[in-house]
Parts: sequence; structure tokens; C-alpha cells
Amino acid sequence: MAFRNPPAHKHLTGVVRLRNRRGNRLAVILLRITRRDFGFCLTALFVFCLGSALYQLNGGASQILIDVGYYLGRFGDGSESFTARALPFPSQVVYNRVGKCGSRTILLLLRILADRHKFTLISSDIHNKTRLSKREQANLIRNISAAPLPFLYTRHVHFLNFSRFGLDEPVYINIIRDPIDRFLSNYFFRRFGDWRGEENHVVRTPGMKDDERYLDINTCILENYPECSNPKLFYIIPYFCGQHPQCREASMWALEMAKQIVLDHYLLVGLLEELEDVLLLLERLLPHFFTDVLNIYRSPEYRKMGNKTVTVYKQTPSREALRVLYQRMEYEYKFYNFIKDQFHLTKKKMGLKTHPQTSRRFSGLLQKMRLLEELEDETEDLLAWMEQH
Repeated sequence: MAFRNPPAHKHLTGVVRLRNRRGNRLAVILLRITRRDFGFCLTALFVFCLGSALYQLNGGASQILIDVGYYLGRFGDGSESFTARALPFPSQVVYNRVGKCGSRTILLLLRILADRHKFTLISSDIHNKTRLSKREQANLIRNISAAPLPFLYTRHVHFLNFSRFGLDEPVYINIIRDPIDRFLSNYFFRRFGDWRGEENHVVRTPGMKDDERYLDINTCILENYPECSNPKLFYIIPYFCGQHPQCREASMWALEMAKQIVLDHYLLVGLLEELEDVLLLLERLLPHFFTDVLNIYRSPEYRKMGNKTVTVYKQTPSREALRVLYQRMEYEYKFYNFIKDQFHLTKKKMGLKTHPQTSRRFSGLLQKMRLLEELEDETEDLLAWMEQH
């Protein structure tokens, strides 16, 4: 009797044959892919090795790798959504703050804003080294560029050209003030400090002798002491002119170079005399960094902290001394007026008006001197008229 396989066994044999056929097809497909893409894999490996070598030679990753690493590192842990970590534009801001131009006021605000808006604030503790060698510039620029994004870097340093060293250019911001006001603030701050509760007469310059510390400001100016004459008075322009040796000399070349760099590299250079408008513009132009900054600045809590940065024992020089200072700071005032024009133009484009009362409230000593002269002239004219009648 001939026996046949039962139906179930026959079905099982068909399944085994089907699986074998699928396995053979998969092997053929894998074999074809491996042969076709073998060269691509070798090329990718070579590029990876080359990129790794360039990474080590250059001392860090390229900007695109930093950006990708930021996204993957912050999003990969699952703690926050991808949208919450989207980088703002621009994500790199440099504030090379000019000494005695409200920089400590802004720094207090930045510390509050960095905590509130979750950006990296890098504030250098180096205050007296504004001019750097080429190697120092390269090292500093490389360190700044490697900071976690988004970041805001601030330091008393003359303009640094990132593109000169092959790195992405950040956005620059700054604030200046009336040059004579800035000089006087620095003169008395070096001697007596501010209201932060320290021993003000020894904090800034512990080696300064009493005859220098209590030197009358008019004597310093009119008798041409080094502290009250050039090159000490040529101070603001080098912050914008840059690291070139000629930037340290009071000249038309340095002035024009500073103007051009402002036009080419700075998003905003504001005036301390119109600080609230500066903060409002920063809030509009860089919202990720400065949103709500004006409300913080106006708050009683901030006012209490900000009042401690006011320089103490400031004196007003005589009109003659002010005239001499103005003559010595000719280039500084040309640059200041250029910045004022640019700032007011920016305000106009953004829909802000410059009110006369604001300018008078924050007027500099030179403006006060001119108002006094006009008042004296009017008084003399009035007396002459009364004598004639």
C-alpha cells in the first residue's frame, strides 16, 4: 500500500521551502548591496578619519559641528523638546565693553537675563589688557567660538576680527558716552571707587600716593599731567579701531578705521546718555538675549543694586579746563558725534523718537558748560541794555 504524507506535514514542508527561498534572496540582496556600496563605505571612512585629524590640528570643531553637537546633545537626553532648544539668530554676541561707559550697569542686567533666558554669559575677569598679540588674539577668539551656544561674551578689549582667523563672525554691540564725562568718571573712580561699601580710597589703586590721589582735576588738566593728556585721553576710538598699532595713536586714520568697523561689524553702538532707548533697541534686535530688559532696569530691585556702581566724589572742572579737554579730545568727539548720528538714525528706523528733554536730562558736562556760556552772554547783553536805558 502506498502511503502519502498527511496534509499538515505537506504544508510544513512548503513553509520550509518558502523560507529557504527568502533566505537565498536576502543573501543575494545583501551581497549586491555590499559590492555596490563597498567603495562608498571606504570613502566615508576616509572622510571621517580626515575630519578627525583636521579637528585635532585646528584645536576644535568647525562651527557646523558645534551647532549639530548642541542640538543632539541637548535634545538627545529627552529632557526637553527640540523646539525649545532651537538656536536664536544670531547665536554669538560679543560686547567689548568700553571702560566707564555703563558697562557694570549692563553686566548686572546680563547676569539676570542669562539666568532668565538660558543663554551662556561669559564675563572675563581681565580688565587691564585690551591690546593683544596675534597669538593671544587667536587663542581668545578660538576659546570664545567654542563656548556653548547661544552665548554672549563680554570683556574690556579692543575689537577682534574673527574672520581674520577663519572663524564665524559674531554680532558686536557696545555703548559709549560723552568723552569728557567718561574721562572724569574714570579719573575719580581710580581714586575713590564707588558706593559698594568697600574702602574706596585703596580698592582701585592701592599703590597710589596721596599727592596723586588727591590731585586737583583742574591742576591735572591745565598743567598737562600725563593722566590728563594724550595718549591717555585717546581711549574710546581704539575699542572700535582694533588691534593694529596705529589704532593707539590719535589720528584721522584711527578715527576713520573705527567708523568703518562700526558700519561693517556692529549691530548697535548706543549712547549711555540715552540708555533706556539703547535697552529698548537691544530688546527688539536681540530678543533671545534682552527680552524684558527695560522692565528689569526700571524695577526697584535693580535700581537698588545699580546705585552701588555710581562713582563717588566726582567734581566738575572749570570752564577753562573743560575747553582744554575738548581740544585734546578732538578725535574722540568726532567719533562720538558719528555714533550719535548712527544711533539716532537707527532709532528713527525702529520708530523711536529722540526727545529734547531726554538729551538735556543726560547732558554731558560740555553741554552744561555751553549752556552756562549762553546764559552769561544773555546776562551781559541784558546788563548792557539796562545801562543804555
